[in-house]
Amino acid sequence: MKAARTAGVLLHPTSLPTAGYTGDFGAAAYHFIDVMAEAGLSIWQVLPLGPTHLDGCPYLSSSVHAGNPDLIDLDWLVQHGLLDLVQAADGREDRVAKRRALDIAADNFFDNTYPAGYSPLVAEYSRFLESSPWLESYVRFQAFRDAEQYRPWSTWPEGLRNLDPVACDRRAGELALKISHLRFRQFVFHLQWQALKRYANQHGVLLFGDMPIYVDLESADVWANQAQFDLDAEGRPRTVTGVPPDYFSAEGQLWGNPQYDWQQMRGQGFGWWLQRFATAAKMYDIIRIDHFRALQAYWEIQAGATTAIEGRWVETPGRELLALVRERFPGLHLVAENLGIIGEDVEQLRRDFDLPGMLILQFAFDGSPDNPYLLENHLPNEVVYTGTHDNNTSLGWFQSLDESLQQSVCAYFKCAGKDMPWAMISAAMQSPAETAVIPWQDFLGLDGRHRMNTPGTVEGNWRWRFRWDQVELDLPGRIRALLEQAGRLQPD
Repeated sequence: MKAARTAGVLLHPTSLPTAGYTGDFGAAAYHFIDVMAEAGLSIWQVLPLGPTHLDGCPYLSSSVHAGNPDLIDLDWLVQHGLLDLVQAADGREDRVAKRRALDIAADNFFDNTYPAGYSPLVAEYSRFLESSPWLESYVRFQAFRDAEQYRPWSTWPEGLRNLDPVACDRRAGELALKISHLRFRQFVFHLQWQALKRYANQHGVLLFGDMPIYVDLESADVWANQAQFDLDAEGRPRTVTGVPPDYFSAEGQLWGNPQYDWQQMRGQGFGWWLQRFATAAKMYDIIRIDHFRALQAYWEIQAGATTAIEGRWVETPGRELLALVRERFPGLHLVAENLGIIGEDVEQLRRDFDLPGMLILQFAFDGSPDNPYLLENHLPNEVVYTGTHDNNTSLGWFQSLDESLQQSVCAYFKCAGKDMPWAMISAAMQSPAETAVIPWQDFLGLDGRHRMNTPGTVEGNWRWRFRWDQVELDLPGRIRALLEQAGRLQPD
């Protein structure tokens, strides 16, 4: 990232305009890369790609390694003879229909549609099994959870809850068909993602992923690695995650994820983390570490608390972990999410590992000349954004301001209101920050009806999708000219 000034776009694949209920890794994803390449954009940032719950939130997943089956391209299965056109069309109706279509494809695959030694997919499948040490615990967790009617795993029969080998093997045998279907879904997901990544890289586009610092209690990660978390004997958290009170919330934020047992992790050589980074290194060229400050110290809250007020800071061996990650994965670029109230100790940790931080232009207008998000305070080793997936679109943000603040924003960017959001996009491109990433909604000039997520709300999030008719024919050329002017256009 630091070799040259670069620019990219933030868009989650679910927002792609493919046929059906959600975007996927099909033709629209490849065409989007073509548009990016034409525009000179060299980074595609996505949100976490793991399996989601029904609300679609990518930050609450049942695995840090597995992929979301919603993103699988059914046309690919048709091309490989594993589905017919009618089955693929039916599978696009909703999530349940897609799982049904994927199970049909899995049955065709395992019923010797491809004779051993004939299809390259057979060899690919064997390699996938051998190179995915996380897979078996994930598929068992998902199958057991389904059989237990999605009850918390801490309430499962004792043998399953405690991962007794005999009890788990017996249940896995009873659920063998389900488990084979789950393996197949992950195989297809990762095969398709790697193909998309190769295509992107061949077209000069790096893939920028997102690593949430914490994981969901109801996940294969916690169930299969209980000693790595601060749990009691029944698998219930003793302490949970959050952040203390600040100017955003008088009661702080109570997230409720289980805390890590950092001493246990250190004693085992951070193996859980290294496996997580190994998966991420296969999937992405760049990774954002969400809530980076927890690698310096985390806010510990006793389980059962109703607010985050009664917590305490606890230091972590994050410095040791980062040193090990740098040693094991020297080619992996990391970005630190350092938004909010961040102390000098956290910033020093970031600087010691030369990790870019994040700058959000929408946060620049509190009236303080020392605001780090003002352009004049930007530093080269940063990633500048107009906004993120948690912000309003830049046009929606501007329209939500009172008239006096709108005038201040326009005066700062030397523009008129009609110039938004392109005035902010241009400012981001001119920033000293070596990397600029713009949400796709801003490039399309969309208002607040098109935001991806509104923090603190549960309805209407993560569903936004764009249409190709919103992409004006001259948009790639307009972006390319802006990048060239800002010195962010990469050589072909």
